Amino acid sequence: MTKINEPNPTVPGALAVDRYVQFWNAATPEAQQRLAAEAFADDVSSHVPVAVMRGVEELIAFRNQFAHHFPDYRFQSRTEPDTHHDRARLQWEIVVGGQSFAAGTDVLELDDAGRITEITGFLDQAPEGFDPHAHE
Repeated sequence: MTKINEPNPTVPGALAVDRYVQFWNAATPEAQQRLAAEAFADDVSSHVPVAVMRGVEELIAFRNQFAHHFPDYRFQSRTEPDTHHDRARLQWEIVVGGQSFAAGTDVLELDDAGRITEITGFLDQAPEGFDPHAHE
């Protein structure tokens, strides 16, 4: 069963995860820009099965490309995030048309301000027909 969790604002890692989830679900370009500035360090890097991205603009472009193909998607937490020191682990699910499209785990590294500096992502349930090792 999918459960959407409320963030715990007393835990910096939990706040970073909440901003990260909100970024992926931003409804307007203005909200997306604001959330990106809150969530990510300028030099953020992302290493996920589909791409290696560097910088906020590449993450925004990737998110927009995905939203263009799946305009009704929802990115959500599957469990309460795990946090310690400058790391957070998010187990997520992408739902498209009311059905699970993909699920994965992202490990987030945070700076002293609580912004994400690095994302390492893994697919726990790849989309149908997707080879998560095709990039290797």
